[in-house]
Amino acid sequence: MFQLKLHFSLDNNFLPREMERLLVSFLKASAQKEGQDFYDSLFDKSRSIIKTYTFSCFLPGASFQKERIELAQPGFIMLFSDADLEELIHFYNAFLKMKFISYPVEKNAMTLTWVSMQKLKEIKDSEVVVKMLSPLLVRQHDAQTNRDRYCLYSDTDFSDVLFKNTAYLLEKLNLSYSMEGFSIQPIKGKKVVVPAFGRLLDGNLGIYKLTGHPELLNFLYLAGAGSRCGEGHGKMEVIL
Repeated sequence: MFQLKLHFSLDNNFLPREMERLLVSFLKASAQKEGQDFYDSLFDKSRSIIKTYTFSCFLPGASFQKERIELAQPGFIMLFSDADLEELIHFYNAFLKMKFISYPVEKNAMTLTWVSMQKLKEIKDSEVVVKMLSPLLVRQHDAQTNRDRYCLYSDTDFSDVLFKNTAYLLEKLNLSYSMEGFSIQPIKGKKVVVPAFGRLLDGNLGIYKLTGHPELLNFLYLAGAGSRCGEGHGKMEVIL
């Protein structure tokens, strides 16, 4: 089990408030460097493609303003994981091809300066305590109204809706991991409002206990938990 660690430098000490849009754009540009077939396997709009990767960012001294994020220094770190090892290796090669190329940001530019592969410890227990590195989005869809509600850790149906999100993901990916006993329990939850492609969504940070079969927990560790993981949500760190 592995994840990638990417270091970026910036021309100026700030980033756009909606970072997810920027980083998804960077992932698309990177995938194109790896070839059209790889790009199409992830971003072909004519197909319904379920992502098995997620990412999070460390923003040094971040101060979140209305329009942008002010940083204490001109740079940031991105952690990227993928439950599909072959796909992760393709991304690693793609990122190497993006090194030292100035990538435009609104009134700024970022440059990937360093990429490394880090080994992650496999989960072997049926209970783990995790810290969310990027907001966990737990989406409940109402088919009658065609509207979404994003659950908070304090909602009574928080764990049940995450169960349904996970079962749906496994079904779409044709994966047979057991869902028996899967649940999430907040230990120290925190509400955050997430700007996501023009919408403001309720998200969850903090510390949680995940219970389930180790095989499923390892999959979520790499692919992310909840909804919209491919936009940089649901990435976690195992702390116990």
